[in-house]
Amino acid sequence: AEQITFPVVIRPSYVLGGRAMEIVHDRAEVDRYISRLSATLDRPSELVVSAKRPLLIDRYLADATEVDVDCLSDGKDTFVAGIMEHIEEAGIHSGDSACSLPPHSLSPAIVTELERQARELALALGVVGLMNVQFAIKGETVYVLEVNPRASRTVPFVAKVIGTPIAAIAAEIMAGRPLASFGLKPVKVDHVAVKEAVFPFARFPGVDPILGPEMRSTGEVMGIDRDFSIAFAKSQLGAGQKLPKSGTVFVSVRDSDKDRIVAPLRELVDLGFKIIATRGTRRHLEAHGVPCDQINKVLEGRPHIVDAMKNGDVALVFNTTEGAKAVSDSKDIRRTALLHHIPYYTTLAGAVAVTRAIKALKADSLNVAPLQVYLGRAV
Repeated sequence: AEQITFPVVIRPSYVLGGRAMEIVHDRAEVDRYISRLSATLDRPSELVVSAKRPLLIDRYLADATEVDVDCLSDGKDTFVAGIMEHIEEAGIHSGDSACSLPPHSLSPAIVTELERQARELALALGVVGLMNVQFAIKGETVYVLEVNPRASRTVPFVAKVIGTPIAAIAAEIMAGRPLASFGLKPVKVDHVAVKEAVFPFARFPGVDPILGPEMRSTGEVMGIDRDFSIAFAKSQLGAGQKLPKSGTVFVSVRDSDKDRIVAPLRELVDLGFKIIATRGTRRHLEAHGVPCDQINKVLEGRPHIVDAMKNGDVALVFNTTEGAKAVSDSKDIRRTALLHHIPYYTTLAGAVAVTRAIKALKADSLNVAPLQVYLGRAV
């Protein structure tokens, strides 16, 4: 891990759903990870990690954008069915991350490059049927995280958004029918669909609802509209989050997020929201012209942020953390938000997206239409 340089992603080999995968930031966290893994499996560490059971350690791409690509191939031709841009940054399990189709912020050049790489991979690997590729984009560099020569959990979402039964087509391709015979053409949709994950946290007392590389969602919903902001708002409503149009926003973010949280908070102030923050975040916000009141962390004594949340004084929570101690110290905030049905976002990207959604909701009313209307079909 030290050779790769921290932070790193560490996990056992041959696991599904990111099971026991963690992002660790220093040597001590590696030791704690091994101890926890041994305790979970009820085995000493020398049995947990061996030549037959290696640990996989990868460099963590901080602040990278993750992208899923689903495509069909028959070994000769390839059809890219959907490119989904994750709203949460790389490091959140793809099954837990919200995503948009088509991508809401990627440049046309990056989208073209993703299509090219997906086609090259499908043909080089001799895929017959469906294939899923997970990419990460940092700056202008495209990284391949993994390639799965099979259907992924995103297939039903993609099929609904583009109006093409790609699973049924894949089955026929696997049975020998050539891809060219289906006459598929590049899909250019004039709507945006957002997939949002649904979590079971409320059913498990004491569970910390923070997201990470281990998958925790148990379902998903889709919001669809002509505009990304409204589509995202619909996805939040579908997942059970009622977005506020006024009130107080609590903010406590890690140092690396402090500069980029300023712009969305300015927008929320312009929309009439009040901002409260912990000491370090408040100093940064006021230095950048965002009016803000200070509130205590739980460890700093009462009255503190959890008291305010329980009293109904907080309408929205932005809480990003880094490192084991910071995650542990802020657990009560996330748990209280969950129990009191306060919308909370634990990534900067989520905070930015929900700010856009709230702005769109205040400017316009939601319109509901059947899926077929977006696909240009009669109802």
